[in-house]
Amino acid sequence: MNAGVEPEPIVPISALEHHLYCPRQCALVHVDGLWFDNEHTVRGTAGHARADSGADRRERGRRVLRAIPLWSESLGLSGRADVVEVGADGTLAPVEYKIGSRHGEAAHVQLCAQGLCLEEMTGHPVPVGFLWFAALRRRLRVDLDAGPRARTLAAIEEVRAWLRADRLPPPANDARCRQCQLLDHCQPELCADPDRIRAYLAEVMGCVC
Repeated sequence: MNAGVEPEPIVPISALEHHLYCPRQCALVHVDGLWFDNEHTVRGTAGHARADSGADRRERGRRVLRAIPLWSESLGLSGRADVVEVGADGTLAPVEYKIGSRHGEAAHVQLCAQGLCLEEMTGHPVPVGFLWFAALRRRLRVDLDAGPRARTLAAIEEVRAWLRADRLPPPANDARCRQCQLLDHCQPELCADPDRIRAYLAEVMGCVC
């Protein structure tokens, strides 16, 4: 390795979902190390208790492996799958547990990243994954084809770019902020207004910008 060349940052799989929800939230969690629980995160932790248990079992003719560590050296990814199902023919499928009823693109990208890791770790294709929505008691099949893979690869590079950056992404300052556990620390209304930032710096720090 060349002296003075820093290695590329490893992207946590969980950071992909945070990034697609809000890049600023992702940076606050995965760069600044901030985390505060609210009702949504507490419900999520409670809902993942079974998946986090690590207990394996057989269900509907499939072996169900829980809390499986995942990584990809080629993509610089690291994380964990809630569940990996092993079919009778040896096929693998990641299953991601979600407490709410809608997660959109973020959940699909997170699931696809898990599939890409499984492919590299096992040398076998992982063409399908599943999302389990606890609120709806519904299981959704997700085809891990070219579209989701391209978006996942793009998201990995977007997150890595912010992990390398020396500044926070701008705040969303929209409806998402009301549900965010980092709202009080992020201060999106203040940070989105340059005039208020300058006034704050002048009053508190004596800076004239």
